[in-house]
Amino acid sequence: MKRFQDKSVMVTGAGSGIGKAAALRIASEGGRVFCVDLNQEALEATVAEITASGGDAQWHLCNVADVQQVEDTVAACVKAYDGLYALVNMAGILRFDDTERLKLEDWDKIIAVNLTGTMLLCRAVLPHLVESSGSIVNAASTAALSGLPSGAAYSASKGGVLAMTRSIAIEYGKRGVRANCVCPGDINTGMTTGIDYPDNMDFDLIPRIMSLTGVKGPETVAGVIAMLACEDGIHITGEDIRVDGGTLS
Repeated sequence: MKRFQDKSVMVTGAGSGIGKAAALRIASEGGRVFCVDLNQEALEATVAEITASGGDAQWHLCNVADVQQVEDTVAACVKAYDGLYALVNMAGILRFDDTERLKLEDWDKIIAVNLTGTMLLCRAVLPHLVESSGSIVNAASTAALSGLPSGAAYSASKGGVLAMTRSIAIEYGKRGVRANCVCPGDINTGMTTGIDYPDNMDFDLIPRIMSLTGVKGPETVAGVIAMLACEDGIHITGEDIRVDGGTLS
């Protein structure tokens, strides 16, 4: 199945986790993948894996919270692949803090990367997606849909991503652009396994049912991302799709 044959897709956070899984999945379906991350070694590994399988990929370093770096990255992608068909926005950071002890600098960093960075990339690619009748898939979270104890900053950033994505979907729908969110639950990635929790964290407050399938890997989210980004999702926009094994059901 080559749903992305001859189509260029930018994937942020492509060095690891869901971003890497999405880059591999899209490349396996014929996509030309422009891989973006802060970690050069991880990016090179992702691109090497894609090219070893006969795929087409390039890498580019970018801090998504930096407006000039974002604009330069989008320009490089469009130049490399003569346009852009889809943006898969998976770059993000996660941390837990008791709300009363949440430092402003930590709040600002999470908002800058997760929310502002997502906006900057969407803003930069939209003129190109109008030309290609393309699509955006942003990373929200089940934290945007339900309470996450000691996760006020992360939840706020992902709730903002979800609201912003719906606005873009409505604003640009008549111009041929779709915008959706995936909302992963507890997915087995480096971001979720390497967390420092507050000493008094009450884990009983976190939904961990995963009632249907148990905890799964990032490839389960990548499949949904690919569907939303390609023409199979042509009649889906402004949507949030949970990938959480039924936890919030």
